[in-house]
Amino acid sequence: MKELVFENIVCGYGDTMVLRGVSGRVAPGRVLGVLGRNGVGKTTLLRALAGFLPLAGGQVQWAGRDLRGVAPHRRLAQGIAYAPQEEVVFAELSVQENLWLHLPERQGDRYAALLAQFPRLAERMGQRAGSLSGGERKLLSFTRTLGLRADLSLMDEPTEGVQPENIERMAALLRQRCDEAGAAFIVVEQNLSFLMSVADDVLVLDHGDCVLQGAVSTLAREALEAHLVV
Repeated sequence: MKELVFENIVCGYGDTMVLRGVSGRVAPGRVLGVLGRNGVGKTTLLRALAGFLPLAGGQVQWAGRDLRGVAPHRRLAQGIAYAPQEEVVFAELSVQENLWLHLPERQGDRYAALLAQFPRLAERMGQRAGSLSGGERKLLSFTRTLGLRADLSLMDEPTEGVQPENIERMAALLRQRCDEAGAAFIVVEQNLSFLMSVADDVLVLDHGDCVLQGAVSTLAREALEAHLVV
């Protein structure tokens, strides 16, 4: 089974350790939401899982295989996609080029259903991606990530700057991908309503530690909101 398991992750930048012993897992067909205030280690966790930051301690296993030392592009080849919070598109490339950049063949129908949900992107296929609004760039990143049809997608703040009607479509598409294809997601998100609509489980970080973890159905919204208030 293609399950991602991370145990006692210690990770950071230089001598500064941001994460201190964080553990979790996500199974096929499920969404793990990661919550917390700004600067508590959420992006660091995704970068570590994607292979962009080395671990100082702990381990990450994908389908029973140790991912320590496996480069990001090799993780993608093994079915793990990553949509970062910043620099989400290749600005000098067109929208169309961004969508097809990581794919060896251009299969015309791959993005048809996704672009039907986001017609503004479909209208801008020849436009330079850097000229899109911030929300449109997020939609492009989201569309590209789902179009990769990865077994596991790591998404960092996918709804940031996106219009509410498109956020609803994103939630529906994400759950559809889980339910129909058995795909898994780890989603870092500040939009609690979005996260609670898509996530099966939640992991809450505070100052690099996991302070709350469990199934969404067992956690009160107020308890989660308390960890978002500055």
